[in-house]
Amino acid sequence: MKKFLTGLCLAAAAAALTLALATPAQALCVSERDIVNTTPSNDGKLLTLKMRDGRLLVNHLQGICSDLKFNGFVWVLHGTNDVCENMNSIRVLQSGQTCLLGRFEQGKTPAPKAP
Repeated sequence: MKKFLTGLCLAAAAAALTLALATPAQALCVSERDIVNTTPSNDGKLLTLKMRDGRLLVNHLQGICSDLKFNGFVWVLHGTNDVCENMNSIRVLQSGQTCLLGRFEQGKTPAPKAP
């Protein structure tokens, strides 16, 4: 009986570990309404979002979005006004290039200018 319970506990622990590894971490999402400005990097790998509360978020795009620096874009959102890392995409207006969002990281807020 003791071996059975030990085996059962090990199986339950392995199942819980497998479930935890299979479940993705909570994605960081921001409301489209809270985005004040966006700035693409020159190499097409990053998109910096300035938020209404003053934060800067940098998105590491899942590939190179070369047309982003030349033309504007629209968010491709499904069902909500939330922009989520690793879940949404953007479409460049003139070329139609689609770029997938990657992970967000906190950007560095520029230092205040000296008087």
